[in-house]
Amino acid sequence: MKRLCTICARGGSKGIPGKNLRPLAGIPLIVHSIRQAQQSGLFEVVAVSSDSDDILSVARDAGVDELVRRPADLASDTAAKAPAIRHAVLDVEARRQHSFETLVDLCSTSPLRVPSDIEAAVHLLESTDAANVITGTEARRSPYFNLVETRPDGTVGLSKPVDPPLVRRQDAPVCYDMNASIYVWRRDVFVEDARVFYPSTRLMVMPPERSLDIDSPLDFELVAFLMERARQGTP
Repeated sequence: MKRLCTICARGGSKGIPGKNLRPLAGIPLIVHSIRQAQQSGLFEVVAVSSDSDDILSVARDAGVDELVRRPADLASDTAAKAPAIRHAVLDVEARRQHSFETLVDLCSTSPLRVPSDIEAAVHLLESTDAANVITGTEARRSPYFNLVETRPDGTVGLSKPVDPPLVRRQDAPVCYDMNASIYVWRRDVFVEDARVFYPSTRLMVMPPERSLDIDSPLDFELVAFLMERARQGTP
């Protein structure tokens, strides 16, 4: 099975300037994802896509197989990620002169995953008829019970009200937060129609302690704390 792993990392970040290169547990943030991909042993190629020379330089030093220069129009604050992944896939395939069968994208800002999480997500795709697999963790708020939306008149109500109303959260259907950690696709499906949800999309559930995505300075501090706790073996 030919598998490609992409790690996409823009140079710009409004929440945490330069976050992909910011040291975390002694190494740049992006290097955590690179090492996890390498340690999984799953991939013929690990590629980093970026518009930043500094990020590409760090990725090269970390031993990635391919460096992909992301076009400016795919690296803006408003650009969707799926087209950037597709660009990286086609770029690598052109260089390698063959196509892949399974595509995996690791979010560079989700460093708490472990290689076995990647292995499980890939196995779920390749052992089923799913077009793709996403990862998530059980949601702390339920749209049936305590997640609300504002209405046009300024009042609020449940996101998904039911009749009769639920009186216990335990009675609500289990819901999940996407943790943006791991995405797995069948190559032909994704290249033809690059998106996250298909009729056969499946979810792989990860524990909350490995599901933080760094989007703010507080997130960075929380991830650093959890990494240090894991290093010390603190329960």
